[in-house]
Amino acid sequence: MAMKPASLRPFLPRPAIRRRVPQYQCRQYAIQAPRTPSLQVFDSKIKQIHKERSAANAESSRRVDYLRDEVASRLCERLLDINRHFPSVLDLGANACNIARILTTTPPPVPTDPPLHTRLTSLTSADWSPTLLNRDAHLPFNSDLPSHTRTVLSDPDTAPLPFAPHSFSAVLSSLSLHWINDLPSLLSQIATVLKPDSPFLAAIFGGDSLFELRTSLQLADLDRRGGVATHVSPLADVRDVGGLLQKAGFKLLTVDVDDIVVEYPDTFALMQDLQAMGESNAALVRETNAGLRGLGRDVLLANEGIYRELHGGGGERGGIPATWRVIYMIGWTPGEGQPEPLARGSGEVNIKDVLEGGTKK
Repeated sequence: MAMKPASLRPFLPRPAIRRRVPQYQCRQYAIQAPRTPSLQVFDSKIKQIHKERSAANAESSRRVDYLRDEVASRLCERLLDINRHFPSVLDLGANACNIARILTTTPPPVPTDPPLHTRLTSLTSADWSPTLLNRDAHLPFNSDLPSHTRTVLSDPDTAPLPFAPHSFSAVLSSLSLHWINDLPSLLSQIATVLKPDSPFLAAIFGGDSLFELRTSLQLADLDRRGGVATHVSPLADVRDVGGLLQKAGFKLLTVDVDDIVVEYPDTFALMQDLQAMGESNAALVRETNAGLRGLGRDVLLANEGIYRELHGGGGERGGIPATWRVIYMIGWTPGEGQPEPLARGSGEVNIKDVLEGGTKK
C-alpha cells in the first residue's frame, strides 16, 4: 500500500499560507493632512482652565504677580532702550496687562524725562484667558495710557491672530509663549502683523526653570512610588530660540538669559504659588490627578526633605531657593536701512591674530 507524502502545511508559518481576505478587512492607509504637522506638547484646554481658575480669585492672583511684574519691567527696559516712538504696540499674551501697568507706574530713569507710557500712542493687550485679561480693567492705570484696548484671543492651536498684516510698530510678549504648542507658526504670524523694520521682544521661561523642584520631585517619586512621573512641564532651551526667530524671518537677533532666584518658606508655598499663577503642569504626558492632592502626602513630604537636603535652606529667612530661568529674545522684521552682515570671507582682520596680540600679514 503506497503511503501519501507528509504534508508540510502544519509546519508552515501563518503568513506563508494563502487565505482569502474579505473585502471589509482590507487595510486602510492614512493620508497626511495638507498642512505642516505640529507636535502637541501641552494641553491647551487644561492651561486655559488653569488661568481662568487662578484669575477668578483676584486677590490671590495679584499676590503672585511679583514674577510677572519683574519680568515685564525688564522687558520694558529693553523696549525703551530703542530710541524711537511706537505708534501702535501689541502686548501678546498680556496675562493681567502687567506691561501696561509697568509702563504707567514706573518712573523714568531721569526725573526730568517724560513718563514711559508717552513713548507709545496705542497699546493693544491680547490674551487667551478673558478672566485674567480683564482682572484689573477697573484700576486707574488703564486711563493713564493714551489708548488701551483689550482683545480676547481664540485657541492658540487652531485660530490665527486676529490682526491685519503690518498693523503694529512693536510686539511684546511677557511670560506667555512658553505654553504655545506650535511656536514656529505663532512667530511667523507675529512677523506678519509687524510693520517693516519693527522689533519683537519677548520673555519666556527657559528649560532650566525650577530645576530644584524637578530633581527633588523625581527623587521623591522614585523613592516612594518606584517610578518617575512628569510633574513640571517641559520648556524651550535657549539654544533653540535663535533658530526659531531666524526661521520666522526675523533679523538682528539678540537672545540673553536671566536667572531670578526667589526664596519660599517651603515647597508647599512654592507649589501653591504656581497654582495661583496658573503655571501648573499642563503637559499632555502627565498624571491626570497630579497636584497637591494627586501627588500624595508621602511624596510631598519626601519632596520637602529632599529639596532642603539637595538645594539647602540657607536663605535669609531659612527658606528654600527656586530658580526661574527667563529667556529674553529680540528680533527685527526686515526693512530698509537696516545693517546687513558682510559677505562670508570678506573680513580683513584675523581674530586669531588679534587675540594673540599679533597682526595679520
